[in-house]
Amino acid sequence: MSSYYTGPLANLIGELNKLPGIGPKSAQRLAFYLLQRPSEEVHRLADSILEAKERIRFCSTCYNLTEQNPCAICSDEQRNPEVVCVVEQARDVVAFERTRGFRGKYHVLQGVISPIDGIGPEKLRIKELVKRVEGEVVKEVVVATNLNAEGDVTAMYLARLLKPLGIKVTRLAQGLPVGSDLEYADEVTLGKALEGRREL
Repeated sequence: MSSYYTGPLANLIGELNKLPGIGPKSAQRLAFYLLQRPSEEVHRLADSILEAKERIRFCSTCYNLTEQNPCAICSDEQRNPEVVCVVEQARDVVAFERTRGFRGKYHVLQGVISPIDGIGPEKLRIKELVKRVEGEVVKEVVVATNLNAEGDVTAMYLARLLKPLGIKVTRLAQGLPVGSDLEYADEVTLGKALEGRREL
């Protein structure tokens, strides 16, 4: 699609096309939309992207995205340090926080085990989770990976790793549709799944 265009417009379409969920036609539409907007609006968008990229980093404790280190959740003394909810991505933390039903802490794996995609345990934040569990007062790890094949494999791997350490390892209840992503679950469904978690 961008081959019909040259120079800056082709570059813009090409870069937008690299975004997740954006195909060639959507990239073209976005490019034309941006070119029709006032310059100051486009500058604000560009500045917001640059600012987020420069200021947001991973929390050194839980690997959630944050501007401060440790993040606000890890720093909150009102949260229960004995329960850690393990999620795939930072956006899953937001999904749980919306439920207002979880008062423990989090650990973001930054992915799941997926041999097809060449992602093994060593590419995730699993070593950091084990180190954290060994060094803190953690009694339960809630594995809240997505309910699909990769999420299940990751959950079983974590259970085999953590249970010998005397940690209770639980999994979200099956109230969530199998194959669904947590970020799309509504607050009530996610809250009920958290309540009905089972031990692995």
